Amino acid sequence: MRTTFTGMIVCVLLSAQALHTQEIELVVRAGKPGAAIRPDMYGVFFEDINFGADGGLYAELVKNRSFDFTHTPLSGWTAYGRVEVRSEGGPFERNPHYVRLTNAWELLTGTGLVNEGFRGIGIREKETYRFSFYARSTDGIPQKILGELVDSKNNPAGRVEIGIEGKEWKKYTGMITGGVTDAHCRLNIGLVTEGVADLEHISLFPVKTWKERENGMRPDIAQALMELTPGVLRFPGGCIVEGNNLATRYQWKNTLGAVENRPVNENRWNYEFKHKFFPDYFQSYGLGFFEFFLLAEDWGAEPLPVVSCGFSCQFQTGREEVVPLDSLQPYIDDALDLIAFANAPVTDPWGKIRAEMGHPEPFNLKYLAIGNEQWGEWYHLYLEAFMKQIRPRYPQIKLVGTSGPSASGEEFDRLWPQMKALGVDLVDEHYYREPQWFLSNAQRYDTYDRKGPKVFAGEYAAHTRPVKKNSFESALAEAAFLTGIERNADVVHLATYAPLLAHVDAWQWNPDLIWFDNLRLVKSVNYYVQQLYSHNKGTHILPLTRNAEVVAGNEQLYASAVIDVRKKEIIVKLANTSADERDIRIRIDTPDKGMRLSTEVRATLLSGGMHEENTLEDPRRILPVDYGLRLMGKTLSLKVKGESFNVYRIGYGG
Repeated sequence: MRTTFTGMIVCVLLSAQALHTQEIELVVRAGKPGAAIRPDMYGVFFEDINFGADGGLYAELVKNRSFDFTHTPLSGWTAYGRVEVRSEGGPFERNPHYVRLTNAWELLTGTGLVNEGFRGIGIREKETYRFSFYARSTDGIPQKILGELVDSKNNPAGRVEIGIEGKEWKKYTGMITGGVTDAHCRLNIGLVTEGVADLEHISLFPVKTWKERENGMRPDIAQALMELTPGVLRFPGGCIVEGNNLATRYQWKNTLGAVENRPVNENRWNYEFKHKFFPDYFQSYGLGFFEFFLLAEDWGAEPLPVVSCGFSCQFQTGREEVVPLDSLQPYIDDALDLIAFANAPVTDPWGKIRAEMGHPEPFNLKYLAIGNEQWGEWYHLYLEAFMKQIRPRYPQIKLVGTSGPSASGEEFDRLWPQMKALGVDLVDEHYYREPQWFLSNAQRYDTYDRKGPKVFAGEYAAHTRPVKKNSFESALAEAAFLTGIERNADVVHLATYAPLLAHVDAWQWNPDLIWFDNLRLVKSVNYYVQQLYSHNKGTHILPLTRNAEVVAGNEQLYASAVIDVRKKEIIVKLANTSADERDIRIRIDTPDKGMRLSTEVRATLLSGGMHEENTLEDPRRILPVDYGLRLMGKTLSLKVKGESFNVYRIGYGG
């Protein structure tokens, strides 16, 4: 009996092993292209969270450059000598504060301020920095202002002295060459001659910005985002759109014109998490709507702005802060004016403003989202009020509604039918869930209504437990889920991961696509998943099946296929979430005539330890690896590594 029982165990084990070693055939029907894939399908969503704008993408190195942080005008500054904050007689109406420096007897130490930057000021040796400020000498006597970089060890790291004169406000500029490479420098501004001087809008920019623009972006971050080849750029949020209250909501008109006169705004994320208070988190609006439109143009992405619909953030305030429906017109006017700013000719007042800012050509806006993950019984009424005025004037604009903050539940079930009834073009769905949810929902869109509004997967990310990390586990789950989005490209028109950016020393939310400090950045594994989809999106869906069924979790495999008629490639994406290597045969079912498959196959493998992630110290731990394969006839035979994401590109002619 013992021998027989042992033999039974051996048989069971061998049978299980045979299941895993059995070759699996996937069939791609290359002669049956399906729905077109939108060229803007995969994109990026920017929100000023985790110091993503000021202190991040926006290259300004001085925090609180205009002394207008609410209640704390010297936040970010350490004053020495005789320094006074004033608000009468400044040069900028919407940023009224400035500082008066008096040096009557402190000639040994001078009088001035030291700025701490955004958790420090990142400086590179031998690079040039543009130091500027507005100033006046109160008695007209010429004065001298020192601009000096101080490194993290309190050593001088570059300086310039600039003479000022006259009683009228003027802008002064000088160049400072970095004497060290240090992520945690400070900027010392001092009045080094006897007298009284007023200073406002003290700024320090690297000369090397994205596209060399003076009010520019940090080039390494902008470049990393461009390398995603985003098809769409959603901005400025997120909860930023709603604000802590209606007074602090994002108002796009405040971001226009000269940066010196753009009013500072309290950031929505400064007090959201009680264990992560950031009272120094504000928005200078130096990165405003004009700059967002420019970035979209730089990257070849469609801009997708989001405007307030009259609700402050419901997560924080419930329904206390909602504009009465009969008082909504100013909010609707903001939306109408935004479309005119983006698209109107220079003969239009808003087109003229755009031209005066340096872009006479229209930005060709095609999308507009009304509100951000609102919910409740009223939202659809507010959305309808917007649509009634936007649709007749701008029928070409695709309007985006929302299904709330969750991917299911009572509000989701309420909002989707309302969005259908209103006839919105896209419905914004958000899901931050554990990796298993993404694996279980790979067929989520297989049964969606093909005739209803399209889906914009506007915010999503896999959140590991107990610690949320940008681990390979989260990236692999997202890669598997995206096979289902790709397979249903006729339903899901746009998709953007969130959040986009995070400063390692000042973040509120994780995981995030790109992490950075004041000098470096690291692309997460999730970044490379997004990039592989964006670079290999193809032009049309191809049917891919196993035993006539879609491959969406059966035997822990997830797969999709597309054809790119411009590049003449068939592209297969395959995620193996099992720990076991799999023998897989991909058979390309081609038409009888007109398609000759290349024998050379370009492949990419992304794999790593499930709990590993890329870090600033080890940014290349998990990277895509390219290699070559050969197609035998119409069959590609593979040994697919366990816990891996794979992309195969098969060229064709004819």
